[in-house]
Parts: sequence; structure tokens; C-alpha cells
Amino acid sequence: MKSSFSQSDFHRRSFLKGALATGALAFAPGILRAAPGGDKVRLACIGIGNRGADVVRDLHKTGLAEIVALCDTDMGSKPTEPILKLFPKVPRFQDFRVLFDKMGKDIDAVSIATPDFSHFPIAMLAMSLGKHVYVEKPMAHSFLQLELMMAAEKKYKVACQMGNQGHSDANYFQFKTWVDSGIIKNVTRITAFMNNSRRWHGMKVDGYLPEQPVPESLDWDVWLATAKQHAYNKGYTNGDWRSWFDFGNGALGDWGAHIFDTSHEFLQLGLPTEVEPKLEGYSPLIFPQASTLAFRFPKRGELPPVELTWYDGQNNLPPLPENFGTAVVDPNIPPPTSGSIDTKKQPPGKVIYGEGLVFKGGSHGSTLKILGEQGKDMESKLPKVPKSPSNHAANFLKAAKGEEQCRSNFAVAGPLCQAMAIGVIAQRVNATVKFDPVTKEITNHKLANELLKGVPARQDWQQYYKL
Repeated sequence: MKSSFSQSDFHRRSFLKGALATGALAFAPGILRAAPGGDKVRLACIGIGNRGADVVRDLHKTGLAEIVALCDTDMGSKPTEPILKLFPKVPRFQDFRVLFDKMGKDIDAVSIATPDFSHFPIAMLAMSLGKHVYVEKPMAHSFLQLELMMAAEKKYKVACQMGNQGHSDANYFQFKTWVDSGIIKNVTRITAFMNNSRRWHGMKVDGYLPEQPVPESLDWDVWLATAKQHAYNKGYTNGDWRSWFDFGNGALGDWGAHIFDTSHEFLQLGLPTEVEPKLEGYSPLIFPQASTLAFRFPKRGELPPVELTWYDGQNNLPPLPENFGTAVVDPNIPPPTSGSIDTKKQPPGKVIYGEGLVFKGGSHGSTLKILGEQGKDMESKLPKVPKSPSNHAANFLKAAKGEEQCRSNFAVAGPLCQAMAIGVIAQRVNATVKFDPVTKEITNHKLANELLKGVPARQDWQQYYKL
């Protein structure tokens, strides 16, 4: 099914004309546009199947939101059924542009849980219209898209939250407290790993998938959004898009934001100057069967350089300290969409090598543990860690109401995702890339540098880069 919302209609909408021409919805400097005080945040949910269904439920369970609109490019698909049944009387849309046109005045905020590559146009339009934005991780598909989203958050003064839930759980507050108190200091090395099975493991492709008839219930053009044109194949949908460079960001983009996000923020890592890949099963179209990526972050003021090494692939297990012991696993961590956490493999996690101490941790909100006898000796002397005042969904909605600040706002999450985007480029070109954080260019590889911008958007989708 193709949307009846034509691009000429899009350009005729007076509200968008104004936003494009003058940035008229930018607000007075320093003032955050808040939802009406005391009221529930009127929330439109875009992407409501699979992971999107979990996001809708999490936001709704806070009691702080009123779900006023549902949007999905395939309203007839099985994954959308649970949310449609949960909110049977809520208006439904297939095209987010129609949603904003019809109900723009009736919503305060949006959740975006579509595939990685389509986060950008939805978020940019929402921010330009003064809507608060909750977007699943990674924030966007390309380095440039992330740069523009960070600028839009600042320009339009809206509350923005990336959905790495651990940023509102115990690990966030522990990591901050331990850095502030000097327990974690002068970190020089981090090992991060995700060795569970991924959708592309075992896949071999010689080209893109053959064309299949588009399901009557699916708006394929809107699903593609700013991606380049592809013929429809079901092998691109329902999570299988994660396998393809054109649509996803691989294991790194999917899990990196859950594993080393607090290290990135509180160690002030910023952007790497070099990423060196060692790949198994390289393909120019789908992600490698295994990746080892060495991210080299430069000295930051008095903080020493850091090498963060990422390991993915079922048999590409990381080197761990002899006294590592059992893995740190948070029972609240949702399993990968392709299955469950394989307990026979090393669960996702990290090792952080600081001055005098080595720490092990897991994913999401799981807390760090200090390895060795030093850890046991320090247990009674560790500073008290404050409890989270709100979970990640509530933190966003309270920020939309002007009551809190988003812990994983785009200014925080954007550089994290940009660092990962550079890593994905190293995977894609299968070469070491050298990055200049000042000019924000890859200096040693022409194609890699061009990939910072992503692929050129199709003609009907170029204006989102101008909002």
C-alpha cells in the first residue's frame, strides 16, 4: 500500500513551509518547550511492532503519557497487533507525515522505534515542529544525520532521549559516583563484547535480495524513508534490516550503546582518532561474521588516551582477566530480537582498566564490580550511590513536562553514536580509518570519508537534511 500523502502535499503544508523557511518553531534561547504542567504528555508512537511495542508499553506504564496516535508503515503486520488491541480507539496512521499534518496540534511528543535508518527524518520533522522526541538507539544511521539531530535538539529547545535504558538505571549513577570520587580514574583500556548470535551469522549474499510483491498492508516507500531505493523483499523487514549496511548498524550499533555508554560519557571519550578493524567473513553488503574493532581515543585534558576494543561474533571471544569470574548479568535486560541471551557464550559486557583497579561489568543497567582482593577490601568503603529518581521512559516524559532533564539527550548520546558510526564505516570498508575530530573528516580513506554523510537521500526525502 502506498500512502496518499504526496510530496507536493508535503510542501504545501503551511506549518512545514514556515519551519523550513524560517525555523519559526525555534523558541526563545534557553527556554525548553514543555508539555502542559500537571497534564499527561500527549504522545504519538511511531513504530509499534517488535521492539516498538515494548517502547510503547514502557512509556504508557509510567502513567505520565496519554497515547493519542499510533503510526506504523505496516499496520496489517502481526507484530503491530498487540499494540493495536491495547489501544483500539486511538487514531492510526501509516505515514508519519500524515500524522503530523492531521494531529500536529494535538501531540506534545513522539516515540520513534522504527529501523535505525529511518529514525532521522521522523525525528527531524518532529523537532522542527516543537515535539519532544524519544528515539531508540542508535539515534540515526549516519554520522551526518547524528550531527544534524544534535544541532536540531539545540535549535528547537525540545526534550530528546535516546533509548539506552541503562542510562537511567544503577550503572549510570554508580559510574558517575565512582568517577567523581576517584575510584575510576586514569582509564587507559576498555574491552567491550557482544558474542551472541546475530541475524546475519551464517548468511552469504552475492547481492541484494530479489524483488518480491509488496504486501498490500505495507507502505514500502515510507518504510525506505531516506534510504536509497531497494526492491521490496521480506528479508529486509521485521528486524532483518539489521543485517544490512544500508539499513542497520550491526551488533556495535545495537549493543554498544548498552555496554560502553557510561564509559563514553563519564570518561569524556568523545570521538576516536582511529578505528582499526579485524574482520572475519567480510561482505560489502552485510555485517561481518565477527569483528574486532580497536577504537583509539586521544588524551582529553589531563585524562590519558584510551583504547576501547570491541568484540562481536559467536567465537570471537574477548581476552579476559584470569580473575574475571562469572559474568555480570542484569535479569532485566531484554534479549536480542533474534532470540535469547546464550548462557553458554560469554554474556555481553566489559572490562575497564583504570589506575590501580580493574572493573568488570555487563550491559544496560548492571553495575560494575572491582576485580581481585582490592575489590573485597574496598566494599565497606565505597561511597553511597544515589538511586534513580525515574526510569528511562519516565525521565523522558518528566523532561517533556519540564520537571527533569533527559539523561541520554542527543548532546550526550550523539557523540557516542558518532563514535560507533565511525566503527561501522571501518567494518564497511574493511580498513583502518583515521579521523580528525576537529574537521570531522576521515583523512586517510576517500570512500570512508564519503560514508560519513551516508548515501544521498532520494529526491522526495532530501528536505529533512535542511530542517
